[in-house]
Amino acid sequence: MDFAPDARTETLLAEVRAFLDDRVLPAEPVLDAQLAASPGEWSFRPIVDELRAEARERGLWNLFLPGERGAGLTNLQYAPIAEATGWSPRLAPVACNCAAPDTGNMELLNDFGTPAQREEWLGPLLDARIRSAFCMTEPDVASSDATNIATRIRRDGDDLVITGRKWWSTGAMNPDARLLIVMGRTDPDAPRHRQQSMVLVPRDAEGVEIVRPLTVFGYDDRDHGGHAEIVFHDVRVPAANLLGGEGEGFAMAQARLGPGRIHHCMRALGMAERALALVRERGVARHAFGRSLAEQGVVREWVAESRIELEALRLLVLKTAWLMDTVGNRQAMTEIQAIKIAVPRAVQRILDRAIQVFGAAGLSADQPIAEMFAGARALRLADGPDEVHLNALGKAEFAR
Repeated sequence: MDFAPDARTETLLAEVRAFLDDRVLPAEPVLDAQLAASPGEWSFRPIVDELRAEARERGLWNLFLPGERGAGLTNLQYAPIAEATGWSPRLAPVACNCAAPDTGNMELLNDFGTPAQREEWLGPLLDARIRSAFCMTEPDVASSDATNIATRIRRDGDDLVITGRKWWSTGAMNPDARLLIVMGRTDPDAPRHRQQSMVLVPRDAEGVEIVRPLTVFGYDDRDHGGHAEIVFHDVRVPAANLLGGEGEGFAMAQARLGPGRIHHCMRALGMAERALALVRERGVARHAFGRSLAEQGVVREWVAESRIELEALRLLVLKTAWLMDTVGNRQAMTEIQAIKIAVPRAVQRILDRAIQVFGAAGLSADQPIAEMFAGARALRLADGPDEVHLNALGKAEFAR
């Protein structure tokens, strides 16, 4: 296993870091000001459009997607680039058109969509002319077990009729989220993992009701289009809007979530690195009890623990990416589950230490740490809670 970045990765990484330093990080207070000036809007702010235009000019576009439609990077090549974008999770991924949930939805359309579906939806998503949302989680069932999904998709002649309630549909508050990929049950009598299908639903279809936005520890994530609760009142779409085959929804969801999980972990490492950089600056500049914080033993221990955790988990993420490239996502599932458990937990600890170093300032919006902490905590539920992955990982270990 050789995880050293190749020449192309080194070049792209340098360009991404330059983009971050020159444009993205200085744009964060601009985004805050634009959000404050229009509190009731869910569309992207002008600064996002400016950064997107510049990212395209720099060739930093659709880097997540392998093959001819994307940058053609492997998972191992993309890993350090995704980590770099994690330094500004609010702006960098979306500026490069590498933000969830669009990334996973583009992968679904790329891998399972018909030529007509790709033309209608994938092209506009790749060009960032529209956004999308993935509607799987439901408020009335334990959605950590996706076979519980209760939303009904029934055939009626040449149409499909969708009835149900979803929530935590990330990005759906943004009116530019023109496409909703909805997972529901098409055949309740089929085997447990063959009951579900996915269907492409235009946001403006009759019967689609965007009920309300949801918050994460009080953050509404307006800069990413929020998280919506959505009701589908007998929404009717053509049967041609079925994505993949009937009964393939569960398998497609797993195919979608594998890359999504590792992308989350890559970016989370970047969040932790930025927090650690802020701690180093704070430690040198801040003094208490006659010494700088950097000279306080407990702060040094926190920084050391954080560095150890970051280096160890980065190696596991790189190994996971290498396995996904060489033996495939299914064979890399043990490692995918391991990083999905370990990385958000460790990043949450690192961010918690950073908050402690900054004191009350760490709790405020004056620093990015509190919002990143909320994001890291949410990752322990997103794409499956820790306990589900721990159970599956333990089961696999006993099966050896």
